[in-house]
Amino acid sequence: MGSFGYIFLINLLIIYCSVPSFGKTNVLFIIVDDLRPALNCYGDDSAYTPNIDSLAQHSFVFVNAYAQQALCGPSRTSLLTSRSPHHLRQYDVHRYWRLSAGNFTSLPQYFRENGYNTMSIGKVFHPGKCSNFDDQPYSWSHEPFHPMTEKYKNYPVCPDINGSGPSKSIVCPVLVDDQPGETLPDLESVEAAKNYLDSRIQGRSDEPFFLAVGFHKPHIPLKFPIEYLKYHPLEKVRLPSMRSRPPGLPSSAWNPWIDLRKRDDIHALNISFPWGQMPDDWAKKLKQSYYGSVSYVDHLIGQLLQKLDALGQRNNTAILVTSDHGWSVGEHGEWSKYSNFDISTRVPFILSIPGWRGGQVTNLVELLDIFPTLADLAGLKRIPKCENGYSQILCTDGRSLMDVIGNTMEKELWREGAYSQYPRPGVYPSLVPDSDQPHQNDIKVMGYSIRTSRHRFTEWVQFNIETMVPVWSNSFGGELYDHVIDPNENLNLYDRPHLNPLVVSLKEKLRERWSH
Repeated sequence: MGSFGYIFLINLLIIYCSVPSFGKTNVLFIIVDDLRPALNCYGDDSAYTPNIDSLAQHSFVFVNAYAQQALCGPSRTSLLTSRSPHHLRQYDVHRYWRLSAGNFTSLPQYFRENGYNTMSIGKVFHPGKCSNFDDQPYSWSHEPFHPMTEKYKNYPVCPDINGSGPSKSIVCPVLVDDQPGETLPDLESVEAAKNYLDSRIQGRSDEPFFLAVGFHKPHIPLKFPIEYLKYHPLEKVRLPSMRSRPPGLPSSAWNPWIDLRKRDDIHALNISFPWGQMPDDWAKKLKQSYYGSVSYVDHLIGQLLQKLDALGQRNNTAILVTSDHGWSVGEHGEWSKYSNFDISTRVPFILSIPGWRGGQVTNLVELLDIFPTLADLAGLKRIPKCENGYSQILCTDGRSLMDVIGNTMEKELWREGAYSQYPRPGVYPSLVPDSDQPHQNDIKVMGYSIRTSRHRFTEWVQFNIETMVPVWSNSFGGELYDHVIDPNENLNLYDRPHLNPLVVSLKEKLRERWSH
C-alpha cells in the first residue's frame, strides 16, 4: 500500500472516531437554487461570500462539477435519485418519476431506511407534480417545511422600472419589514432549520439526522434584503465581453430567457424576440441583484454553520453545499439557465467531511455523484451501479467521490466527461411552445453535451418523444469549444475541418452515453 493509501485509511479512522455515539455521521445537505459558482472561493472576485468561503477552506472544493439538465425539476429529481434524466424519463416539471419511470429510491429515503431522521426545509425536491409534493411519504421523517411567505413569490411587491412600485419585477431589492409577513422565505427557512437542529441535539435524540435545506435565492425574482447591495456597487459591476448571440451558434442552442421577458421591468424594455440584447444599464442591475442575492444566501448559510458550532455538532456533521444548475448573467447574450453552456451546467460543489482537511479537486463531477458519495461517507451499504436503469429500485448512474478523494486516481481514469442535455420544442426559438421550458410532449429536439477536461461538445438532434430516444441521423447543428483558448465558450469550432477527428470522437462518446 502506498503512502496515500495509508493516509486514506487514517482519514477513515478519523471519521469514525469523530462521529456521535450512535456511530453515524450527521448530514447537512444545502442546495441553493440557480447558483452558479459565483463564489470567491471559486475565483469569482465579483462575489462577496465570506461564510461559504470559510467553509471551503476546510472542505473538498470540486471545481468541475456539472448538472445533468439546467432546469430545476429534472435536475433535482436526477441528483436526489442519482438517475440520469433519460433513465427518469423526465425533462419537465409536470411528471413524478415513481409513476413515469419506476419506484426508485431517493437519497433521503435511503438515509431514512437506514436509521436517520430526515427533514426537508425549503426547496429541496422541486415542489408540485414533479415530486408529488416532496416525495411523501417515502423520503422524510417529518412533514417538509415550506415558508409561509413562499406564496408571495410572484406577487407585485417589487419596485417598478422607475424605482417605485408595486410590480412583478426581476430586480427586487426590498425592505424586509415592508414585505408580506415582514419576512422572506429564506429567512423563514433558516429559522426552521435552526429550530430543527435544536430539537435534535438538545433533545438528545439517538438518531443521526439528514437535514436538507433548500434556499430559493438567487432564483428569480431577485428579491432580497436591500442592504446586500452595498457589497456590489453598480459602478463596479462588470459585464461579459460577449453579450450577444455568438456567431456560429445553432438556433436550437439559443435560450431566449422567456421567463425574464414576462416580468414587469424587463417587459417594459420591449426587447425584440428572440435575439434582442439586454440594455447594458439593465444588464448591470440584473447582475448586481443576482450577486446581492448570493451574498444574502451566504449570510443565511453562515447562520446555519454557527448553529452547528453552538450545538457542538460541527465535528459530527458532513456538510455539502451545491446547486441544481448555474445561471447566465448576460454571457452569450443569454439570461437564466436553459442551455448546455458551462455557465448553465457548472455548479459549486463543496463537501466538508469531519476530520478531513479537504482541498481543491479538479476531477469531473456530476450531481449524480451526490447520492453514492453521501451514502459512503455515512458508512451505509454502497449503492450499486445501474446496469439496467429501469428495473433496479436502488442504483446509481454516478460514482462515489470517496473513491477520488481517497486515492491518487488520475482524473482521466476517473471520468472522461461530465454529461448534460437540454430539450427544445423545435429548431428555432418560440414563445409557444416555450423554448426554454417545453412540456415533455412538445419536445422535438434534444441537445446532448459532454464536458471533458478540455472541451465542451454539444450536438442538437431530433428527439422521438414516443420512444424517448435520440435520432442521431438527423442533426440540427453542433458546438465545440476549447477551454484552453476559449474558457467562456464564445468561439464555436464545430465546423473547422482540421478538428473533424475530434468531433467524430466526441460524437461517439455521446452515442455511447445515450445508447440505452
